[in-house]
Amino acid sequence: MSVSSRVAIVGAGNVGATAAYALMLRGLFSEIVIIDKDADRAVAEATDIADANAIARPARIWAGDYADARSADILVLTAGAATHGDETRTSIATKSAAIVRACIADAMGAGFDGVLVVSSNPVDAMTQVAQAASDLPPERVIGTGTLLDSNRFRKRIAQQLGVAPGAVDAMVLGEHGDSEVVAYSTVRIGGLTLDAYLGKQTFDRAAIAHDVMRAGYAINHGKGYTSFGVASAIVRICEAVQRDERVVLPVGTRVTGQYGIDDVYLSLPCLIGATGVLRVLTPDLSADERTALLASADTLRETLAGID
Repeated sequence: MSVSSRVAIVGAGNVGATAAYALMLRGLFSEIVIIDKDADRAVAEATDIADANAIARPARIWAGDYADARSADILVLTAGAATHGDETRTSIATKSAAIVRACIADAMGAGFDGVLVVSSNPVDAMTQVAQAASDLPPERVIGTGTLLDSNRFRKRIAQQLGVAPGAVDAMVLGEHGDSEVVAYSTVRIGGLTLDAYLGKQTFDRAAIAHDVMRAGYAINHGKGYTSFGVASAIVRICEAVQRDERVVLPVGTRVTGQYGIDDVYLSLPCLIGATGVLRVLTPDLSADERTALLASADTLRETLAGID
């Protein structure tokens, strides 16, 4: 961590506050500023987190405004329209887009010029809206995308096989949503493909894929929102950028011809460093996975086309 490093979090709701708390525990930044149109909520969340910080690593945590984003290394955008009941992520796209554009206009007007991390729902479309509104280079605008889905995928494979999640490499690609591609061709356990590792063991691929895709809906149904998982994804991206890790993560990026897809934000494995996305990787996918990825891109284009 540098002598003085700042992250600005726009949105003091469940995701924003949880991300701020997790970033405080991680000790990545010396300054964490929370920005929200509900100033009282922002003050309350910042004060609560700052109180908890008394027994953690030293950091300044406060509720501020967009002028505080000017000096931020990373700006995390969590603000957007919330889903209710069985409402889908894509159905709230127009409402979220208006919020995202307003937040980005304020941040850029204040002089922000760092790396932008977006988790507003629906995250792929909102990352694209944010990049267009900010006019930042696409490599410096990153969506949380399918990083959380990929973690869920790894966890469920590990449970099925009786190994630690850290022993499993596996990625979900495309949209963070119903058209996501649970890419079994990317699975590796100790360098072995899933088929090689399984041998004669049985493995219900369809059930796991369905569980991964529906996980967010199940959590939302039970408690009304999701927070911890996506906050952890936010922290992981911030960590990779702040520490210039040059680690590969499946995150939302603007695709420029990979797999025949162009000019749309979706998740592919990306090399992440201090300036954002350094390289977009294209793992070998099965024919079915490639077809599904193309369909996922079409779904995202439809969502963007439907935004007012």
